[in-house]
Amino acid sequence: MLDGKKSLFSGMQATGTLHLGNYLGALKNWVTLEDEYQCFYSVVDMHSMTIRQNPAELRRKARALLTLYIAAGLNPEKNCIYYQSHVPAHAELSWVLSCFTYMGELNRMTQYKDKAAKHADNINAGLFTYPVLMAADILLFQSDVVPVGSDQKQHLEIARDIAERFNGIYGDVFTIPEPYIGKAGARIMSLQDPTKKMSKSDENPNASIYLMDDPDTIIRKFKRAITDSDNEIRYSEDKPGISNLIDIYTAVTGKTIEETEKEFASAGYGDFKIAVGEAVANMLKPIQDRYQELTQDKAYIDKVIKENAEKAGYYANKTLRKVHKKIGFPERIR
Repeated sequence: MLDGKKSLFSGMQATGTLHLGNYLGALKNWVTLEDEYQCFYSVVDMHSMTIRQNPAELRRKARALLTLYIAAGLNPEKNCIYYQSHVPAHAELSWVLSCFTYMGELNRMTQYKDKAAKHADNINAGLFTYPVLMAADILLFQSDVVPVGSDQKQHLEIARDIAERFNGIYGDVFTIPEPYIGKAGARIMSLQDPTKKMSKSDENPNASIYLMDDPDTIIRKFKRAITDSDNEIRYSEDKPGISNLIDIYTAVTGKTIEETEKEFASAGYGDFKIAVGEAVANMLKPIQDRYQELTQDKAYIDKVIKENAEKAGYYANKTLRKVHKKIGFPERIR
């Protein structure tokens, strides 16, 4: 609880480009939380370092992501939108927490195993201790709730375990975070493999709709979307491709599955794909227009970066001072 509100933390890596699944599954719903929670949304650029990055590209993508947060509707005066690397308390707390985390716990993390398999030439210690830094991200802000997808549940569980272990030794230091259970965001799958989630890292450019894709690109990608051979627009487990397109259409238009099936009862897949593409392009246009405006206002974005880093630092350092006192570090002379 911070300033009378429950605290919420979430973050996205500054690698890749935000796609339709990120927006419909998370970002769109974040906008509705700012009055209920004290929200911290981080560009987690420190997490990006587990994979080799081009420095100039990382800086560009980090700024683009922060700008896109705002363009998508997050108000930087009501939400704390900041770079993880601008708040040193993340790294400081991560080291302390690593001394309260067991090797066996980290060995069990499935994401480590997956990433190690994908990057066999760079299995670094940061990749292994990644969950400890994530725990620090969450616990720094005394987060009551954390929006998590199915692939992040393990990370929240280990953050809870570390917090409970620390509290058991030193008393009531950290809030034990709970998963955020709110309005379910749409689960958007790959356009080329509808059995897998849409991903920023997909090597097939036709698999994902990126938030900055122009209308022609969006419609072209939907035209190439994998469906099935029977040409019936019907929501069914045995039709994952067309069901994914129906999910997208309903999430964008607000219509129900039944209304969508009825609307396109006499249409073929080709017409439906174009209709979905046009609906998505129309929804993204205001975000894209706002993003272009913001990129032209360097002074405003710089101001947001500075002020929000100070705000995040204020709350993070309150927690860090408490931790330092509990574990016996000498008090800092100010």
